[in-house]
Amino acid sequence: MKIKIIFRITTVMLVFFFIQNSFGQVTKIDTLNEVVIRSNSLVTKAVAKAFTTDFKNAISPRWYKMDQNYLVKFMTVEQRNNALYNKKGNLIYHIGYLVNTVSMPNDIRGFVNEKYPDGKILTAIHVNQYTRSIWVVNLKVGAHLVLARIEEEQVEEIQRVTDISL
Repeated sequence: MKIKIIFRITTVMLVFFFIQNSFGQVTKIDTLNEVVIRSNSLVTKAVAKAFTTDFKNAISPRWYKMDQNYLVKFMTVEQRNNALYNKKGNLIYHIGYLVNTVSMPNDIRGFVNEKYPDGKILTAIHVNQYTRSIWVVNLKVGAHLVLARIEEEQVEEIQRVTDISL
């Protein structure tokens, strides 16, 4: 009889223990506020006119509103592009990512080849901002990867790292 009582008490305690532990794991769910991204914002007539004047050969432009400015992402035959206009239609900047480095202007290619005669151009980015024209070029020079900046016929090495993929 004593064994039956101890067995029942032990069983009740184990059941109670397992029930209590099963409720001990509380799942907390945090929800974030909803974010709305509008990819097809309407642009002003001045911005649309400036864009069609500046980039006659633009393919599939997509417009985004950024504060008081308008960002357009588009393709041309040889590069991916981003351009930012203010609400009056003035171009703030234009960035072109060359798809094929063969289409790089000969004078820029000449400046790079003069400083890095054994270098191979991997990628090139062209940034226009107001009166500034800057090229940022990634090169492979021997066992190194080089990041160079070209502005006003001056080639400046920004970074050089050892290529460990060899």
